[in-house]
Amino acid sequence: MRTTTRRAVLGAGLASAAGGLLTACSGSSSGSGARPTKPVAYVAPDGKEVAAAEARRHRAGDSVREVRLTAARTALDLGGRKVTSWAYGDALPGREVRLTAGDTLALTLANHLPESTSLHWHGLALRNDMDGVPGVTQRPVRPGGSFTYRFAVDRPGTYWFHPHSGTQQDRGLYAPLIVEDPKEPLAYDKEWVVVLDDWVDGVDGSTPDAVLAELAKGMSGGHDGMDHGGGGGMGSMGGMGGMHHMAAVEPAQDGPSRMLMGATSPVLGGDVGDVAYPYYLVNGRTPDAPQTFTAKPGDRIRIRIVNAGGDTAFRVALGGHRMTVTHTDGFPVERVETESLLLGMGERYDVLVTADDGVFPLTALAEGKKRTALALLRTGGGAAPGADVRPAELDRTPLTAGRLKAAEPVRLKERRPDRTLTFELTGSMERYDWALNGRRYTPSERYPVAAGERVRLAFVNRSAMWHPMHLHGHTFALPGGGPRKDTAIVLPGQRLEADFDADNPGLWMLHCHNVYHAESGMMTLLGYRK
Repeated sequence: MRTTTRRAVLGAGLASAAGGLLTACSGSSSGSGARPTKPVAYVAPDGKEVAAAEARRHRAGDSVREVRLTAARTALDLGGRKVTSWAYGDALPGREVRLTAGDTLALTLANHLPESTSLHWHGLALRNDMDGVPGVTQRPVRPGGSFTYRFAVDRPGTYWFHPHSGTQQDRGLYAPLIVEDPKEPLAYDKEWVVVLDDWVDGVDGSTPDAVLAELAKGMSGGHDGMDHGGGGGMGSMGGMGGMHHMAAVEPAQDGPSRMLMGATSPVLGGDVGDVAYPYYLVNGRTPDAPQTFTAKPGDRIRIRIVNAGGDTAFRVALGGHRMTVTHTDGFPVERVETESLLLGMGERYDVLVTADDGVFPLTALAEGKKRTALALLRTGGGAAPGADVRPAELDRTPLTAGRLKAAEPVRLKERRPDRTLTFELTGSMERYDWALNGRRYTPSERYPVAAGERVRLAFVNRSAMWHPMHLHGHTFALPGGGPRKDTAIVLPGQRLEADFDADNPGLWMLHCHNVYHAESGMMTLLGYRK
């Protein structure tokens, strides 16, 4: 049965508040962390300022990459487990889109789904009216309709695309987007694109909408004496040490309960997620039927890793190998060797490995959830490891973005911020009232920035759960010469500052990339003043 979710209510309010969508370019503004109050005129997503920024990205003679994509209900084989879901074609992930920096992408999306959809180009600095947020930057693509996304792509890197419509991303609607560098500085023999996911749709009647409906009911604080955190601060964290079991409570409307309790991680500072997924996937396959990537001993392999999950951080290791990190979120970093990586939802890492001789597990541990996803690297003979293989490298402390430095050519130049916007990350599992500055998403409220400003985003996590915060249309720099990112993990009780240059006009989403946190209200808009 179809479940009415909070997103449906939000969407109705959003459409009403937009007042004609692209012509609506005024609303309320805010200073640092306060409730927006003052009326401000904003650049419209299709305004002349947006067109001028696009013209600067576009170069004469650029080639056009034309793609057709259909979103439809379809049967998917996860490797022995067949489900019906929504996807792009009949593959999971959707077919990779690959182009070269400097190209123009012209992708036509045909919507054969039973509800409206969209495409968001995660990580790309593109023209605002192509960003794919229905009710903000475009009208929704309705059932039976189509829309052509056309924009210049001027930066190489590892990206991906997915809907920005309700919980649709937690179905099969995602695919990698690879932008090649015409002057590629890396030397490698082969390339492997690895997309990680947590999967619930179509399993025993479950749907992401039903999962959200269950979570939105919240939970009493009395389960085993455990407090999953309140919006008032970190006082509840003291009891986290005893939370070693995981349990599901109360059935959802569709299928069994998927509510997760008691999953913790010291690396993530406490609770790791809200959803107990039945499967974790690498390139759409379960560990019982993993994808096998073939190479020769001694091959230098570039692995592009994307976390497309809805509620899961993944700890990734390649058994018997060390990885050299070269990029995160599409931007180069000073190279660092590591045995394992931690990726929050929406994050990407590029690594280089020199392949040994044999068969090796690329294992993605669902952090704190005690389950794994698996793929195999085969360069020689021998039996493949079993589905439950746990490489020793997973036991090492994983590398996170805080240990990285931006490569010198892309390092953000030192500059005092012209504006600081403070966002308190609030909410709790108990009430499921995730929000920014204590306020759930209201599309008419925007935080103002001005073209040319250096803007500092100050994230202050008042909750007992980590949040991967994602900014559309820009990349920010982590402190102290840190990496350029568009998605960054903010740990419980911590403050994280990230700076960006306001050089891409329009209305841009800022939100937690946990699908269920965002759809419950942990998102807002930044708007360029006219």
